Amino acid sequence: MPKLGIYGGTFDPIHLGHLHVITSLLQEDTVDRILLIPAGQPRLRENAPVASAQDRRAMCQVALADLPLEIAKRVEVNPIEVLRIGPSYSIDTVEAIEQAFPDYELALILGTDAYNKIDQWHRADELKKKVEFIVIDRPEHPGQATHKIGALKVSATSIRSGASQDTSPAVAAYIKERNLYASK
Repeated sequence: MPKLGIYGGTFDPIHLGHLHVITSLLQEDTVDRILLIPAGQPRLRENAPVASAQDRRAMCQVALADLPLEIAKRVEVNPIEVLRIGPSYSIDTVEAIEQAFPDYELALILGTDAYNKIDQWHRADELKKKVEFIVIDRPEHPGQATHKIGALKVSATSIRSGASQDTSPAVAAYIKERNLYASK
């Protein structure tokens, strides 16, 4: 059975670290396809996203243009959480994806920072029964990684403040064109 990786996140903005995870998992055939899912209203985040859900979705879409074609064609940006009214819960997303992709085994891709809080997630016990977890080591967040890919130390906060340019060229152009964040 092919494996579908569900890679959710705030993606405020999507950056080179995220693209490295996508590329590594697909090149290593850890998953066959990836659904990239920008969060609508993330629940366990201290601050609300800076960019709108529509801008974060668009940045994910344009980022695919900067991936090698053989990788990009195996990634789909899915708006399920952006379009959802109210809070976004991973279990609801997983249940919807189960219905839409019945011929796939599901794997949830997340960093050690998110996995360290998994027991705080809505209906976490049910989620654990439905998906395999691919936990990516994040240098600034120690934890139990299941997949070591040499994660990049990239910060969306630094990108938003203008201190770093660790986005793909297409995303950097989108940020500048729309005057998002500090746009320095």
